[in-house]
Amino acid sequence: MSLPVRVTVTAKVEAVTPEGDEELLLEFLRVYRDSVQLVVDEIWGLSEVPSRTELHTTFYSRLRELGFRAHHVSEIYKRAREVVKSTKKNSGSKPALRKLTARIHPLDYRLDLNTKTIKIAVLHEKWVE
Repeated sequence: MSLPVRVTVTAKVEAVTPEGDEELLLEFLRVYRDSVQLVVDEIWGLSEVPSRTELHTTFYSRLRELGFRAHHVSEIYKRAREVVKSTKKNSGSKPALRKLTARIHPLDYRLDLNTKTIKIAVLHEKWVE
């Protein structure tokens, strides 16, 4: 008897948003990127990259005040930590994020394969389809 296999899938999605929702999505992506940059900026000068627990203590409340859901917040400081660790390991200069990308936790989207739609949670408990 074989055991079930868990697989993590990463997808790059190109989608069309209904009228009006594109601004909500763009705002979310900009604030997300700027928030990752904020965390990167604040931890860049430290001699050691803080643990995820330390990052949570420092940034959780501040990022929640910007309207992010709890899962967004954890993805933001995890991403910032990865960027700083990687850049320092490669002896790079302080990173400046440009691309509008976001890591979305499975609880922050709803995928309907029958209708080929995805709903994504954005800022202030709003959803974009």
